[in-house]
Amino acid sequence: MKTDKNKIKLYADGPNIDEINKDFGIQIDGYTFNPSLFKKNGASDYIGYSKEILEKCSDKPVSLEVFADDENGMIKQGKLLDKLSNNVFVKIPITYTNGDSTLKVIKSLLDENIKLNITAIFIMEQIKELIKTVKDSESILSVFAGRIYDCGIDAKIEMMDINKFIKDN
Repeated sequence: MKTDKNKIKLYADGPNIDEINKDFGIQIDGYTFNPSLFKKNGASDYIGYSKEILEKCSDKPVSLEVFADDENGMIKQGKLLDKLSNNVFVKIPITYTNGDSTLKVIKSLLDENIKLNITAIFIMEQIKELIKTVKDSESILSVFAGRIYDCGIDAKIEMMDINKFIKDN
């Protein structure tokens, strides 16, 4: 997948099967899902539902998230999700639920040439820790600007700082 490095991409977050490829009057560049969104959409079979999604949008990137919360589990699930289609980006949270970094998981999956969407990024320090690892990859970095605002921080300023740091590095 060739991408324009200067373009911000718009991903639809968790549409149901009938909403995929629907014309909403804006260009949707890809789709992103997580286990909570699958549950909201009534999915009972994670892999089966993933395959249904991928059948409907084979021409756009689709991010599918692991739900394991340990290194080996994330790596195993990441490899499984990657094998579903060449347009899959495996979503890996930047930290485990205990707050520890998932950088080892990210490195391991990138070493396997698996495309990643590193998600739940909130602060510059996470970007700084990550940048050398993802520099030469097709990885998507998902910064949660809405949650940054929820914490009382001006996410616009934070996003500008992050954007500048990434471009400089």
